[in-house]
Amino acid sequence: MKTREIICEYQNYILHQPIAPQQLRANAVANDDVTIQAFSRKWLQNIRENKKFFKSFKDHSLGNLFGKHLYQPVIVAGAGGSLKYNVTELSERGSIALVSCLHNFHFLEDNGVPADYYVSLDAGDVVLEEISEGGKLTEDEYWDWTRDRTLIAFIGSDPRLFERWQGKIYLFNAPVPSESYEKSVDEIESFRCMVSNGGNVLGASMYIAKGFFGASAIIFVGADFSFGYDRKFHAWDSKYDAKMGNVIGLIDVYGNKVPTWQSYANFKNWFEWVSIQVPGIYINCTEGGALGSYPEGNLHSIKQMDLDQCLDMFNMHRHLKEQCTNPETAGKKILF
Repeated sequence: MKTREIICEYQNYILHQPIAPQQLRANAVANDDVTIQAFSRKWLQNIRENKKFFKSFKDHSLGNLFGKHLYQPVIVAGAGGSLKYNVTELSERGSIALVSCLHNFHFLEDNGVPADYYVSLDAGDVVLEEISEGGKLTEDEYWDWTRDRTLIAFIGSDPRLFERWQGKIYLFNAPVPSESYEKSVDEIESFRCMVSNGGNVLGASMYIAKGFFGASAIIFVGADFSFGYDRKFHAWDSKYDAKMGNVIGLIDVYGNKVPTWQSYANFKNWFEWVSIQVPGIYINCTEGGALGSYPEGNLHSIKQMDLDQCLDMFNMHRHLKEQCTNPETAGKKILF
């Protein structure tokens, strides 16, 4: 249980998902054709410009980080509103890597918990303003902080992102169900370091952690896929809070109804499909939002936990440090 605006308790688990896996997948890809038509030209334009900048995508490949966190849990952070409730607890993560969507940059930096890796998927100039939107410092100050940070980005990202980022950069390609598009990409450079993502940057972050880093468990934070009880979409004041527009209702992990956009309900379905179809340990420590939740209960394939409890589970050895370093004077505490 956790105290927020109200006392919240997670729903019971359900053993059988209310929606068949094939329907979850269908929901997740429902807008693929529209997205391809709207952005394929922009993607190709950016890829051509970025090819000139990097000379070789392969030389900056995400593949260079293959197995970087093998057999270790990894935290992946979305930009959901619940992140404000447990962001400070990320400082207690120990050696657990934190992979965050780039939109969280200012928020994590302001709270003194920088991510080990920031991930960007968007091809538009929105990624530039999101670096500092809602932050406490100036835009230039946040860009200066990138000097000591690592970016993992889609080769079709806005070229200005790479021009302004001062730290390490690793690149990936993304699968697009269009033969003509993929042929055009290959003509620029055949770069098959592919990151599946479900159409959203948190999906890319999860795929990178599990598929490339070799994570033993995926721990979600900020994965709300909905507005919070305060009607805010992010953990900071943003333009998305001014007008919600057309929304639908979802049931959150505590059994309460929350509003969201259809696109984010589709994103949520992609993660749920992955949790059912892809072997792994998936732990949702968002402490809010709708990941894995339905009116019938929470999916058994995604464990719901508060972040402090999850971190303690993976770092329980800390409680015995005194007995290991000073066995003569340490107390007689036992774990279980």
